[in-house]
Amino acid sequence: MSKQIYDLAIIGGGINGCGIARDAAGRGLKVLLVEQNDLASATSSWSSKLIHGGLRYLEQYEFRLVREALQEREVLLNIAPHIIKPLEFILPHDAHMRPAWMIRLGLWMYDHIGGKISLPRSRGVSFPDKVYSAGLKPSVKRGFFYSDAKVDDARLTLLNAISAKELGAEIRTRTKLVAGMRATMKSGNDANSATAGATNNATWRLILQDTDSGEKQTVEARGVVNAAGPWVKHLLDDTLDIKIDAKVKLVKGSHIVVPRIHHESHAYILQNVDKRVVFIIPFQDKFSLIGTTDVDVENIDDAANISAAETSYLIAAANRFTAKPIREADIVWSYAGVRPLYDDGAAKASEITRDYVLKTDHVDGALPLLSIFGGKITTYRRLSEHALEDLKPFYPAMKPPWTSAGALPGGDVVTMDALLRNIAQLKPALPIDYLSQLIHRHGTRTAKLLTGVKSISDLGEIFGAGAYMLSEREIDFCIRHEWARKPDDILWRRTKCGLHMDETDRVRAAEFIARRVAFAVAG
Repeated sequence: MSKQIYDLAIIGGGINGCGIARDAAGRGLKVLLVEQNDLASATSSWSSKLIHGGLRYLEQYEFRLVREALQEREVLLNIAPHIIKPLEFILPHDAHMRPAWMIRLGLWMYDHIGGKISLPRSRGVSFPDKVYSAGLKPSVKRGFFYSDAKVDDARLTLLNAISAKELGAEIRTRTKLVAGMRATMKSGNDANSATAGATNNATWRLILQDTDSGEKQTVEARGVVNAAGPWVKHLLDDTLDIKIDAKVKLVKGSHIVVPRIHHESHAYILQNVDKRVVFIIPFQDKFSLIGTTDVDVENIDDAANISAAETSYLIAAANRFTAKPIREADIVWSYAGVRPLYDDGAAKASEITRDYVLKTDHVDGALPLLSIFGGKITTYRRLSEHALEDLKPFYPAMKPPWTSAGALPGGDVVTMDALLRNIAQLKPALPIDYLSQLIHRHGTRTAKLLTGVKSISDLGEIFGAGAYMLSEREIDFCIRHEWARKPDDILWRRTKCGLHMDETDRVRAAEFIARRVAFAVAG
């Protein structure tokens, strides 16, 4: 039995769980977060990598969601400028789809519904244009410009976890909740706890299992947050045996990555024949990311890989507009995952709300269980605030909201250009393009990563080449400071360097990472 009693145990290390952990720890709660796999290993790394209001949600009258998302876009650009960047979008006009007046009205609303914005407002664009029609068919004669932002979704999740840890939270990856129940507390209230003054004398008793060793441990907590994402109902129904009035709808979203379609910096949002939209987004400098699909699935395993039908769908959607046809042979990477949406009864997957719903279960005003349904990565911070608002009655001494002004780790920069100049002056022997990639992953934490490095040889073994090389130094940093335990944790989530390697280098890097993890665990 663990001697420590946590104020809040959070189940799930996706963006919502890590966001709540950060916020709660900063408000004075003793926080434990457990994740059965790696941080951001599910939905939070399967997104379209966008921080956006959701232009198409206006058609579904999701005005509250769009307004909140656009307001959050401004906040996140300020607190995480190293991993979130403004992104220009072009919407080519298809006269057979939505009429131009409807698009213009929607974009006007998009510019204004969120209040004051720092990004350029929308406008019409005539083609051909030396920049904004790059890669498009000559038959496309006009389009519309608007602004949003792109994000490294896995690193956004990770940075929230790092911040939570710096604020005193305990983060355990590869740890699964296997059972839980409300039980009488034998050890009494903690006078220093955020629950001081509460009258309950009971706790949640949670049985955790290390998924690598199989070892089990029981911990106690005064409240639980179910942020299990796709597993939210499984945790309720099977692990905790608690029934609540809410359902989750599993919707599969898949993406493909191809060589860069054009070399300008803007993205495209394309109107498809089924009235959905498909994005073509600049990705990792050399590539274009195309997605996403919306497919109902019955279980999580059904969403593990992109299907042939989805691949054809995305290629066809892009090829309606691109000058050079995309072929299946062009695909260099693909990924698929499931979005756990709140089941609002919509008939089509694309029409299901992307808003979030919070459900709280408790016993006599104590031992809360808050479960999260739905949500999108852009609104995670406000979701976290709303979750703690709902939990406030159970934690009388909890401090007020604070995360809107608190930079995420590495994000305390004046400008990214100034940071790059500073790091380059400190490390003149390292290539500037490589340093640029590092600071866009680690921000000001890059200086810590490069402590003592005076030459490329000081980085240790190198995998890949050029700006996208992965070094032994960064591998060790991810293992020691970012909970990395498997090759995919580093190659595809923390760095994306796997995309820039050939198969030989990927295998060599994976073997090296496995050895370094074994060494770190043993040591």
